[in-house]
Amino acid sequence: MKTVTSLAVTAAAALMFAAATPRAEAQVAVGVNIGPAPVCPYGYYDYAPYPCAPYGYYGPEWFVGGVFIGAGPWYHGPAHFRGHVDNRFDARGAYHGPLPNHGEHPAPHPGAAFHGNEYRDGRGNVMH
Repeated sequence: MKTVTSLAVTAAAALMFAAATPRAEAQVAVGVNIGPAPVCPYGYYDYAPYPCAPYGYYGPEWFVGGVFIGAGPWYHGPAHFRGHVDNRFDARGAYHGPLPNHGEHPAPHPGAAFHGNEYRDGRGNVMH
């Protein structure tokens, strides 16, 4: 009987000790510092790694006073913005033409007029 009582007291003490022990809450923090937006003459693609997009990819509504309003994580236009793109100039698709380099300046008189075929928001989502 003495052994059973001793075990019961030990078990009760262990339960109280476990209940009184402070819990450590796990904290997870994810920080992504992607730096400044790429300096591209006609804007940059709205998906990583955000290379410079060629003239003709973005429609005129993506530019304010000749300055690209951004795309992807650097988008700084209106919250419900929708704009046209011409996905035939998308490097993920069939486009293999010239791409401007970061820091290049736009051509003084770009070629053909814009003909968009897709409607997107500033974060690369296709809108219907």
